Amino acid sequence: MRVDSHHHMWDLAVRDQPWTAAPEVADVLHRTFTLDDLTPLSSAAGIDASVLVQTITVPEETPEFLALAEESPLVRAVTGWTDLTAPDVAETLTILKEGHGGRWLKGIRHQVQGEPDPNWLTRTDVLNGLKAVGEAGLVYELLTYPHQLPAAIEAAKQLDGTSFVLDHCSKPPITTGELEPWATRVKELAQLPNVTCKLSGLVTEASKDWTIADLRPYVETVIDAFGPERLMFGSDWPVCLLHASYAQVVEATEELLGGLSETEQDAVWGDTAARVYGIKPGL
Repeated sequence: MRVDSHHHMWDLAVRDQPWTAAPEVADVLHRTFTLDDLTPLSSAAGIDASVLVQTITVPEETPEFLALAEESPLVRAVTGWTDLTAPDVAETLTILKEGHGGRWLKGIRHQVQGEPDPNWLTRTDVLNGLKAVGEAGLVYELLTYPHQLPAAIEAAKQLDGTSFVLDHCSKPPITTGELEPWATRVKELAQLPNVTCKLSGLVTEASKDWTIADLRPYVETVIDAFGPERLMFGSDWPVCLLHASYAQVVEATEELLGGLSETEQDAVWGDTAARVYGIKPGL
């Protein structure tokens, strides 16, 4: 089973996505992207199941995604959003899980990359929210920049009962070719057994004329740090369209994983995501 562990959708007729209107991305991203747009692309890549990930911090989006998953043969897991700092976060998670399509809620994410406080993840109210996520049987996805990794490490250490997933390898500085301090921090995070990592989002951290050679040092770093059994492929569609098509992301990943054994490649392409998100064939 091949799983795309990370993609998005949005309908501008339902709500605006203001971040897509920024001048540097508007030409590509400021339009509606639906399941009908994704399905032929994922099908051509042999993708059997996918994880739909939140795009905007509003509570209405998560129930909408769960309803979509209930009707879609492709979307087999949803990572939604809720306010981690709210005192009733546990109750909110219960309501989502028991609502329409709630069986597909497998994770929660907050866009920590946008938080000005580099230690946001270690605030007491946030840690309480992250603990509630784990107690609800959900994973928490870390969307961080490298300077926020120390806080991510501390949070994951304190909450060994919560499963964490690092999105986009924490967005390394591929355009500059620098590895440190990102590499050291990623390796430290990877030492924690409750953390896995998505091999996703790297093309948009590179320049528009990126090459496989640009990506390889970063991919090799996370392979060495996490091992294939804790890595999972993610397209980051449609955000990837800023620098690459869906097919190009798949082809680049295939080339970058070419040195792994068949079993190791199977882990990255689907086995890890299936385990982490509870995705089963035919369900």
